[in-house]
Amino acid sequence: MRIDYLTLFPEMFEILNHSIMKRSQDKGIVSFNTVNFRDFANNKHHQVDDYPYGGGQGMVLKPEPVFNAMESLRTTKDTRVILMCPQGKRFDQAKAEELAHAEHLVFICGHYEGYDERIRTELVTDELSLGDFVLTGGEYAAITMTDAIVRLIPEVLGNEVSHEDDSFSSGLLEHPQYTRPADYKGMKVPDVLLSGNHKNIESWRHMASLKRTLERRPDLLETYPLTEEDLKILEQMKNSH
Repeated sequence: MRIDYLTLFPEMFEILNHSIMKRSQDKGIVSFNTVNFRDFANNKHHQVDDYPYGGGQGMVLKPEPVFNAMESLRTTKDTRVILMCPQGKRFDQAKAEELAHAEHLVFICGHYEGYDERIRTELVTDELSLGDFVLTGGEYAAITMTDAIVRLIPEVLGNEVSHEDDSFSSGLLEHPQYTRPADYKGMKVPDVLLSGNHKNIESWRHMASLKRTLERRPDLLETYPLTEEDLKILEQMKNSH
């Protein structure tokens, strides 16, 4: 996978040269490239923003630098061009899994009050947001999304199935995890996890995931394919409170 970032602050992406993101580059699985679209401004002051037509607060990113920067990239008809925008669709695990299959991603990271609308309508395939809040710049969101996407690419993580039990991957929050010692200051690991009975362990983990999701993110249960047994378990949990 190749990922390009159109940004005014390329140095912010230095964080991608550490930990799993660095290892993924060292393995040749993914490559990251930053493009400062200020370099593509067609005025002597390299101005990338201007006042909005019709008046209003703040400044708007001009189309020319972003269009020119995009033209400098090697794109194909399958390139996904992602606009970092608080108006965009909320990024989630399902979107991360979808984008993990792409060969080329381009993140457009904005600043100021917004984008000239022609950037949105002519260049972009996806508009994404981390949530209902506004960040200083799109770089923070792009870096976070990159981590969520790249870790799903085969061979990036040491254990090929290590992400499958992550919260949201199954549609439920992840079950509680424990490690040694089995008894720490009187706080004991549930007996079932020490039993060696894999069927019982999986059953416990599923119930624990249902319980945690019910308590913390009940909205996820609205789209999760609950079985009749799941519904009975959830009803018992609700009645026990």
